[in-house]
Amino acid sequence: MFHNFNFGEVLAVSTRSPWQIEDVLPKDARLDFGKRFMPESLARTTAASMLSANEQRILNQIRGHEYLSIFGLVEEFILPFVLDHARPHLSGDDERIRALLQFAGEEAKHIHLFKQFHDRFTARFQTPCGVIGPPEAIAAEVLRHDPLSVALLILHIEWMTQLHYLGSVRDDGDLDPLFTSLLKHHWIEEAQHAKLDTLIVEDLAKGRDKAAITAAVDGYLELGGFIDNGLKAQSEMNIAALEMASGRILPADDREKLIADQHQALRWTYIGSGMTHPKFVASLAAMSQAEHDRVAAIAPAFC
Repeated sequence: MFHNFNFGEVLAVSTRSPWQIEDVLPKDARLDFGKRFMPESLARTTAASMLSANEQRILNQIRGHEYLSIFGLVEEFILPFVLDHARPHLSGDDERIRALLQFAGEEAKHIHLFKQFHDRFTARFQTPCGVIGPPEAIAAEVLRHDPLSVALLILHIEWMTQLHYLGSVRDDGDLDPLFTSLLKHHWIEEAQHAKLDTLIVEDLAKGRDKAAITAAVDGYLELGGFIDNGLKAQSEMNIAALEMASGRILPADDREKLIADQHQALRWTYIGSGMTHPKFVASLAAMSQAEHDRVAAIAPAFC
């Protein structure tokens, strides 16, 4: 066993550390647009030599808006998935059902928080920033897949959240404090969600033969391709917003290179960093060493 997670302990931690939206995002709190929002390891904006320092900061802030908007979007399909998984267990283990319902409630809270962030950002930034969607269409596409494929994608997302905060955000004192606080509070609850989804993946994989496991991983990889197509479109939207906000249209060659570089940055942020997380990799290996090896061979393209 590569972990010691259980529903009772996760529930106990979750109920000890709740936070409210109004505490994290008070009405008078203001984003500091003189600072970066995203760590460079995710944003990869300072490497854009065709941009001035001011344009790099603006693009970084656009990436921050995109980051929380996309998390709000993915939580739109995580919420119904968790509720669907909880429903068959309503008459079973009390700690299990309470932990799953707590998971769902916290995801609903995150969706609300990120919508409020979007409103604060938009009011101050003024330039419209497009985001892939609509969320309902993306959720429908994701949720039509095998539940184990979806659970693997969600596990990937939960662990990547941990990597982003602990590995990049927490110790970067140059980021906007309010944005950092939003990511910190999101991380606090997602740390427990990653454990719960590990248990969900194990439950859904139980009793499946080799062919069924392979089919589920096929579905997970198909979802990765679907997301990657969206990230390409998102990178184009981000550069369009940068040009509008900065008042400068980039030369065609610079624009094409910047979109390609930013697409790769988004690939690492949302795909590579989850696909290679040691805890996600361990869940794959516990199901099938062959599927672990297959995903490991694909992952470098997203790093």
